[in-house]
Amino acid sequence: MTPIRALVVDDSAAIRAVLTRILSVDPEIEVVGQAPEPNTARQMIKDLEPDVITLDVEMPGMDGLSFLERIMRLRPMPVVMCSTLTAHGAAVTIEALRLGAVDCIAKPKGSAEELARNGALLRATVKAAARSAVRPSRSARPPVVATTTGKAREDAVIAIGSSTGGVEALFALLGAMPVDCPPILIVQHMPGAFTGSFADRLDRECRIHVQEARDGMTLAMGNAYIAPGGEQHMELVGAAGSSIRVRPGELTSGHRPSVDVLFRSVATRRGPAAVGAILTGMGSDGAEGLLAMRRAGARTFGQSRESCVVYGMPRAAMELGAVDKEMTLSAMPEAILAACGMRQARVGA
Repeated sequence: MTPIRALVVDDSAAIRAVLTRILSVDPEIEVVGQAPEPNTARQMIKDLEPDVITLDVEMPGMDGLSFLERIMRLRPMPVVMCSTLTAHGAAVTIEALRLGAVDCIAKPKGSAEELARNGALLRATVKAAARSAVRPSRSARPPVVATTTGKAREDAVIAIGSSTGGVEALFALLGAMPVDCPPILIVQHMPGAFTGSFADRLDRECRIHVQEARDGMTLAMGNAYIAPGGEQHMELVGAAGSSIRVRPGELTSGHRPSVDVLFRSVATRRGPAAVGAILTGMGSDGAEGLLAMRRAGARTFGQSRESCVVYGMPRAAMELGAVDKEMTLSAMPEAILAACGMRQARVGA
């Protein structure tokens, strides 16, 4: 098997060395070059033709976002952003993911155990990025719902799980939701320092209210709740399944928060009143939970291969028999709203 050719771009020589060492442990990855800034990286891309780039968010000369935008416009290719876990770094990383970066990772640091764990994640992310379906950057705004003449059933709730490529997908999907849509619960795999910034950015650009979930929140129509990343799971709780619990817990399906944990709680609390959607992402988190939802009578949808950045989670759910219907991302808002009872929803520009 031909190794994946990776180019490491970072202004810190120490970080370049650490990333190179981490990636080179895997025989399936070959680091073909290191670049300290975008101009050097641009020439190395031409000369070395890497399969994947790891890109620092903040660099001298040309910042990472400007360089990424140029890459995705002129020569689309898999890019993994390498960010510091700061409020500014998180906001910039969210914009990078929206511009078309496949995924983001935190810059490696900490104990030997943390470095080993982060290293394994970095290698898996780079390999997933190399297999991803990268598309040119889209500057157009996501579609919005033009009209919704049907009314959702009062006990309806929407549960969504996503990972690699999910940031861009969620901007499109939530951007198409009307202000009177049912409550939406979302698990998107990303570092805990990023989920607050992600929710804030979605809230500014969507007509619904989007926020990072907190323990004890009560569900409300026209609201979306993003599970906080890091050390906790998000569940639907209460006799009527009307509130959110955010709790510590062990990794489930390799993740925390886990889509499976969310979906299983929704299956238990809302059953046939729920709608589940599994979006782009690597791995299989969410497949078992979506099957539980389907068995409880919920409608379940999976993002189609051709519209996924990484067709991993939806494929696992399809193979398990958890998906009622697979469809493109652009068709999903209308299908979800119809399943909630808003049967005359029309999605337009």
